[in-house]
Amino acid sequence: MDFILCSITTLLSLLCFFAVVSRRWRRRSPPLPPGPTGFPLVGSLFSLDPDLHTYFASLAKTYGPIFSIKLGTKLGIVISSPAIAKEVLQENDAIFANRDVPAVAHVIAYGGSDIAWSPYGPTWRMLRKVCVREMLSKASLDGVYKLRRREMRAMVVDLKNSSGKAVDVGDQMFLTVMNVITSTLWGGTVEGEEGRSAVGKEFREVVSEITELLGQPNLSDFFQRLRWMDLQGIERKMKKYLQRFDGIFKRIIEKKKKKEGDEGGVKDFLDFMLKLEKEGADDANKSSTTTTTTFTMTHVKALLMDMVVGGTETASNTVEWAMAEMMKKPEIMRRAQEEVDKVVGKDTIVEESHISKLPYLGAVIKEVLRLHPALPLLVPHCPSSPSTIAGFYVPQGSRVFVNVWAIHRDPCLWENPLEFNPERFLGLDKGKWDYSGNDFSYLPFGSGRRICAGISMAERMVGYALASLLHGFDWELPSGCKLDLAEKFGIVLKKAEPLVAIPTPRLSHDLQLYI
Repeated sequence: MDFILCSITTLLSLLCFFAVVSRRWRRRSPPLPPGPTGFPLVGSLFSLDPDLHTYFASLAKTYGPIFSIKLGTKLGIVISSPAIAKEVLQENDAIFANRDVPAVAHVIAYGGSDIAWSPYGPTWRMLRKVCVREMLSKASLDGVYKLRRREMRAMVVDLKNSSGKAVDVGDQMFLTVMNVITSTLWGGTVEGEEGRSAVGKEFREVVSEITELLGQPNLSDFFQRLRWMDLQGIERKMKKYLQRFDGIFKRIIEKKKKKEGDEGGVKDFLDFMLKLEKEGADDANKSSTTTTTTFTMTHVKALLMDMVVGGTETASNTVEWAMAEMMKKPEIMRRAQEEVDKVVGKDTIVEESHISKLPYLGAVIKEVLRLHPALPLLVPHCPSSPSTIAGFYVPQGSRVFVNVWAIHRDPCLWENPLEFNPERFLGLDKGKWDYSGNDFSYLPFGSGRRICAGISMAERMVGYALASLLHGFDWELPSGCKLDLAEKFGIVLKKAEPLVAIPTPRLSHDLQLYI
C-alpha cells in the first residue's frame, strides 16, 4: 500500500513539474504571428477571397507585415514587408527553400519532379543545373537566337497581315513565346492546320486554366485526410490537362528516339535531356543501387512542363500588361517608340542586340513588373524546421507567402505607387532595383536559392517582343472599346479582360525582310 501511495505521489509530482516547465517554455517561446481568429476546424476558409493577393494585402493593414491565417489544418504565414522578406529569403534561405506542394501541383508536375516544386536538395540542384547550364545560360540563349528572331519576325508578319483589324495581343504574344520555347526545347512549334492564331489560342486557354487551378484555394490542401475525395474536383481537372500534355510529350519523345543516331550532335534541349536520361538508366542497370540524383524520364517530362507552362504565361502576360499600360498613357508609348526609332532606325528591323541600348523601354518593363508581378505571391515557401521570423514563431510545414504585389505597391516604399511611371527606374545606380533579388523592395522574380531560373530568357523575350511591337506598329483600341486594367488572380497574374487592339504599320518595310 505504501508503495502504491509513493508511486502515485511521485507521478503527480512529475506531472506538476512538467506542467510548470511546459508553461514556462511557452512563455519564453515566441508567439505565432497575429491574425484573424477564424472558426474551429475551418479557420478563415469561409472568409477567404479568391483574389488572394489583394485579400492578404487588406489583412496586412489590420494585422501587420507578418500575420498568420488558419486554413483548415494548414497554417499560412503571409509576409508583406522587405525587411521580413529578407529574413525568409536570404537570412534563413536554407530553412525556407522547400515547397509546400499543393495537390494540383503534385499532379501537373509529375509528383513534384520539376524545378518549381521539387524539394530542396540534391535532385533539385541537379535539375536547376541542367536547365541553367544547358538551356538558360548566356551561351545557350545566344546559340538559339535565330529561333527567337524567326518567331518575332513571324509575329510581325502576322500583325502586318492583320493591319486595321482588331487582334488579341495576349494570344499573339503567347503563340510567339510558345513557339520560341518549343523550338528551343525540341525543335518544333505548335502550329497546325488551323493556323498560327487558332492553335496559339487553344494552347493559351489550356495553360491559362492550369495556372488558375494552381492558384485556386483547394480543400484537399487544407484537410489532408479529405484529399482522396477531391471535393472540388480540381485534381480531376488537372489530371485531364496532364494527360493532354503528357500525350504530346510522349509523341515528341518517341519521335526523337526514332531519329536517334540519324544525325550527330545534340540539336536541342530535349536531345540533351534524353542523353542524360539514357546515361542514368545505363548506370542504374549496371548497379543494384541507384542514387537520388539519377535523371529519369519523369524529370524529362517535368522539365518540359515547367518550360511550356511556366515560361509562356509569364512572358506573354507581361507584354500584354506593358502594352495595356502604355495605351492607357499614350505619351509613354510615344516616348518608347521614339527611343526605338533612334536606336534601330526606320529602314531596318529590331534585333535582340538593340535591347540593351533602350533604357527607357527597360524602365517600362521594370515598372510593369512592379505593378503587375508575374507571380504576385511567388511560389509558396515551406520551412523545413521551426523558425523565428520578425520575433514570431513559424512552425515547420507552414505555407509561407511573400506578397510581392503588396510590397511593390507599398506607399512607404514607392512614391505614388499606383501610378504607372517608368521614370522612377531611370538614372538609378547600377544594381538598384534590378532583377537579382538583392533589393527586397523589388522582387519580381523572387530571391535566394529558389529565385526564378529563367530571368535571362524572360528579359530577352519581353524586351525583344515589346521593341518589335512598338517599332513596327501604332496601336489603338477598337471603336467604342474601353481599356480595362482589372487583374485576375492565379499563381500567374493576368488581365481580367484580354487586350484587343488594332495595329497600324508605322514603317514601309517589305514583308520579305521579315521572312
